[in-house]
Amino acid sequence: MTSQMTFTEVSFGSAGDTCSAWHFAGAGSGFEGAPGRPVVVMAHGFAGTKDSGLQPFAERFAAAGLDVLAFDYRGFGTSAGQPRQTISIDRQVQDFHSAVTHAQTLADVDPARVVLWGSSLSGGHVIRVGAERADVAAVISMTPLTDALATGRLIMKQYSTTTALRSTANGAVNRVAGRFGRAPIMMPVVADPGESGALALEGAVESYLSIAGPSWRNEVDASVGLELAKIRTKPYAKRLRAPLLVQIADFDRYVPADAVAKTAVHGRAQVHHYPCDHFDVWPGHDWFERAAADQVAFLRRVL
Repeated sequence: MTSQMTFTEVSFGSAGDTCSAWHFAGAGSGFEGAPGRPVVVMAHGFAGTKDSGLQPFAERFAAAGLDVLAFDYRGFGTSAGQPRQTISIDRQVQDFHSAVTHAQTLADVDPARVVLWGSSLSGGHVIRVGAERADVAAVISMTPLTDALATGRLIMKQYSTTTALRSTANGAVNRVAGRFGRAPIMMPVVADPGESGALALEGAVESYLSIAGPSWRNEVDASVGLELAKIRTKPYAKRLRAPLLVQIADFDRYVPADAVAKTAVHGRAQVHHYPCDHFDVWPGHDWFERAAADQVAFLRRVL
């Protein structure tokens, strides 16, 4: 695809704050039914923003005939909300629910054919949201973070002991500071090996910056590790009834492929494997076109 599809800037409320979103209208009649077109609701992963690589995926869906609503979580990107740059699993899941409710009101959308799309951290969110709703028609989960313990072990193996201890200490200090209303300690989302950062593996900076948009900020609340420890995706995968596509990067250095595969089994998912690392399925990388085409093909089958 050489030309970019246009989108409309929209917004919706979530727990009293305003979330910023883009609406892409589906082209053609490939998915259209009497009630309207399906709609894909999508949000980014770990500390990401909608202008950081979501548009090329959204364009593939829209060109195939699906509407898309891509949004920023509260506290990130161009959405409102405080605190800024602080990841809360429950808040982000709530934002997804609010986004679905808004997407169902868009013109020419079939409210009974909602698709959830997530990657990395949001790849786990969409499985949970899909299990909590009866009005979701399909779920796409790309390189999802589904097992906090397995992910933590994988990351820590690649960190120096000093870096790991510093990050853990900052997280603990942040939780105490928060109880007294103090400003949180921030740390980079991505950093070079040996430096303090949430993702400090070789190539992390280059990989994230290759998709980062103008609203993205390279900082996150240092207590994020304690928040991620809450992730428990397996029970939701067992409850999910909608068709599920799980895309696994076999050489993923951030999310353990074997843990993702176990979640896929519990979710009775259709599974696609790619011989690449975590960021290689994103725009500008070798496996993006294949991953995006597989997502559209999956929706053609199940919708």
